[in-house]
Amino acid sequence: MDRNEAFELVKKHLKGENLVKHSLAVEACMREFAAKFGEDVEKWGLAGLLHDLDYDSTYNDPPNHALKTVAMLQEYNLDEDILHAIKGHDHKAELKSRMDIALYVVDPTSGFITACALMHPSKKLENVDLKRMKKRFKESAFAKGANREQMQECIKMGVELDEFLQTCLNAMHKICGELGL
Repeated sequence: MDRNEAFELVKKHLKGENLVKHSLAVEACMREFAAKFGEDVEKWGLAGLLHDLDYDSTYNDPPNHALKTVAMLQEYNLDEDILHAIKGHDHKAELKSRMDIALYVVDPTSGFITACALMHPSKKLENVDLKRMKKRFKESAFAKGANREQMQECIKMGVELDEFLQTCLNAMHKICGELGL
């Protein structure tokens, strides 16, 4: 499966524009970390892009989230480590590899960074910086859905929180037009 085919699947299965944008943001962050670690950028990108493919169909069935995505992707003969990372991002598999950990920690972080941008008067990523993110990170009422403990697990892939947040922000900057930010 190539990136274009994966993106067509995302557009087919995720009806909400924000979910598609979330998938794009996670993909961008995953690609950035793959490059940083000298890993397969395309593979990591696919894991990020496809990770929530079943979100609409499992919204009211959380126990099957990620598992249904893996089932949907069986016919595409994706590498097992992509499927494992997808399961791992929702606690359906142990986090074993850097890719597993990256997807797990990037998932809430992309939403957190989006919220940082949307709460700025300009609603633009260009006005989000590390200082703003760190301030918002400490505010438990801000972006409640972005699990801070989960985000801090970035240390398990050898990246401190500040560097992790900045790397994700840099990745999202590269596609800010696609994200509408």
